[in-house]
Amino acid sequence: MVSITQLHASSPALCPGLSCSAVGPATLPTSTVLLFRAQQVGEPSSWRRAPCRPCARPPAAFGAGKESWGVAALVRPESHQGFPSDGPLVCALEQERRARLPPKPPPPLRPGLHGGQRLEVALNCPHFQRYPRKQLISSLTEVRPEEFSPHAMVLLAQHLARHRLREPQLLEAIAHFLVVQEAQLSSKMVQKLLLPFGRLNYMPLEQQFIPCLEKILAREAGVAPLATVNILMSLCQLQCLPYRTLHFVFSPSFINHITGTPHALIVRRYLSLLDTAVELELPGYRGPRLPQRHQVPIFPQPLITDRARCKYSHKDIVAEGLRQLLGEEKYRQDLTVPPGYCTDFLLCVGSSGAVLPIRTQDPFLPYPPRSRPQDQASNPTQNPAQRVVLMLRERWHFCRDGRVLLGSRALRERHLGLMGYQLLPLPFEELESQRGLPQLKSYLRQKLQALGLHWGPEGG
Repeated sequence: MVSITQLHASSPALCPGLSCSAVGPATLPTSTVLLFRAQQVGEPSSWRRAPCRPCARPPAAFGAGKESWGVAALVRPESHQGFPSDGPLVCALEQERRARLPPKPPPPLRPGLHGGQRLEVALNCPHFQRYPRKQLISSLTEVRPEEFSPHAMVLLAQHLARHRLREPQLLEAIAHFLVVQEAQLSSKMVQKLLLPFGRLNYMPLEQQFIPCLEKILAREAGVAPLATVNILMSLCQLQCLPYRTLHFVFSPSFINHITGTPHALIVRRYLSLLDTAVELELPGYRGPRLPQRHQVPIFPQPLITDRARCKYSHKDIVAEGLRQLLGEEKYRQDLTVPPGYCTDFLLCVGSSGAVLPIRTQDPFLPYPPRSRPQDQASNPTQNPAQRVVLMLRERWHFCRDGRVLLGSRALRERHLGLMGYQLLPLPFEELESQRGLPQLKSYLRQKLQALGLHWGPEGG
């Protein structure tokens, strides 16, 4: 057992006003008892300092028995002199301090600020950025967009995009601001203002929105190549690609200009996606295209958000369900199909509707597609080259309301469908309602049989 003399000798800041022999363990607060226990479980003796002289303060200075004093004192730099900052003692005291002292609330907004200033101050607050406050943002929609500064509107746009907040009133305010301030906005500013529209899959009602962007692109396209391509990416998600700007970014002069720059690879990836959109969505386009030697895979692997949240994904349990239901040889997971879209699960389907072993088939459909999907029958069993893609629709694939797919997800599904793949969405609500692997297998069986698919000697 460590004596109080040893405690005081190791760190006199822990017991100001006490002599080394004046206090026994029974009078110590809980936070100091933690120190006793930490030393009992193996604190090296080398951490303890030499004994000191008795303190000059009287015992009454201890704090009149208030236990929170010990916790507050231990957070000061001098409180753990002689102890490692990552040792069990300091960690235990820090844990108790956090449990006893609640986090400091964010400071209230200063009175007398106008709507635009209030918004800028709120969005600059770290607490506000970590915890979306939709009510506070919505209360500022009554302010005219002209009263906001470009910096405040960019903060608002970034906040909506980061937290997947599909707030029509706020998005309309950004669109109106962009139209009103078009002459003063550079392409670098516009790309930031436009980000939430593509990400949240929201086309504003503002009638001059697209014409305004076309004017900005015509004026600024050659100034900032990366910003220009970012603007086109947002418009691609909204299915509004301006022909004139496509002619510019696919021109040899633009491609040669971005070659060798630090952002050349990301621009080539975006241009490859734009070329795919032109191929699939703009059959009437007759302008220049991205040369084959400059094309790269669009999304050759699962997106960053999927990799970051893999432990919350349903992919592993769906893969196990398919393995037990179909067998490992009848599906492929995370297969990247031309021109570079990563699929969750892919099945090869014969003309009779039978799920075929992947090793006996070419899992890829030809790209560019040989015929338009609208010319094909909707039943996958009538197309001998049909491929079925199971698309996981996780909770974070949607806007915050959980009803609208994010623009990047909607774009991938739209393009896979236009390439001729049969899509089978698996929404997170349905996956979360399955209780265990047997229920999930039954759910997958019903989904596949609804498409007319069968497998195994007894059809599954």
